[in-house]
Amino acid sequence: MGESSVLVTGGSGGLGGAVVGAFAGAGWRVVVPQRTARPGSGPAADDLVRVVADLAEPSGAARAVDVAAGEPAAPLRAVVNLVGGYAGGGLVHETPVEEFERMFTVNLRPTYLVTQAALPHLVAAGGGAVVCVSSRAALAPFPGAAGYVAAKAAVLAFANAVAVEYRSRNVRCNTVLPSVIDTPANRAAQPDADHSRWVTPEEIAPVVRFLASADSAPTSGATVPVYGRA
Repeated sequence: MGESSVLVTGGSGGLGGAVVGAFAGAGWRVVVPQRTARPGSGPAADDLVRVVADLAEPSGAARAVDVAAGEPAAPLRAVVNLVGGYAGGGLVHETPVEEFERMFTVNLRPTYLVTQAALPHLVAAGGGAVVCVSSRAALAPFPGAAGYVAAKAAVLAFANAVAVEYRSRNVRCNTVLPSVIDTPANRAAQPDADHSRWVTPEEIAPVVRFLASADSAPTSGATVPVYGRA
């Protein structure tokens, strides 16, 4: 069992598999929440723990964090907030407020709830790291996705707030901003794009692991672009 635990939300997603693999390969105990139990989704290794939890609800976030922090031999040292989603649509005047707000529910709410639940554990363990995933769109918006753009900008602002509030308690918080990630879902959605310019999950994962590790101890409040050539 690894000497430290990391909680990776969205660990079953397009980016999540690479991030989970990067941590597991470095000897971390990796905890991956999922909304429902899935056939064949049991632990693939001794240091991979899956927990059924709805991260959009406070009780679910608390359950996931309790499991991540529940192994005394491997205290919780890092939280990686990958969970999120994208939905485009029309311009602002064509977008119902319910669709706009849904992007905050999908992208910001789980990040807030999981981080909120984890912070006391990180502080009690003497410090740790939180890594959030925003998007290049938070800095360089594109039309037709105001809800997504605003939600990812909110994730970035939230991460910066955590960095400021917990700096004196030895908890760091940094954010990575991908461009388009080269996943099967994105390829299917944009079949005519130049996929060779997109950033791959395997390129992003080491950056996330570095930001969660002691190697990046002096770094907090950073906004790290991971754009590939896009």
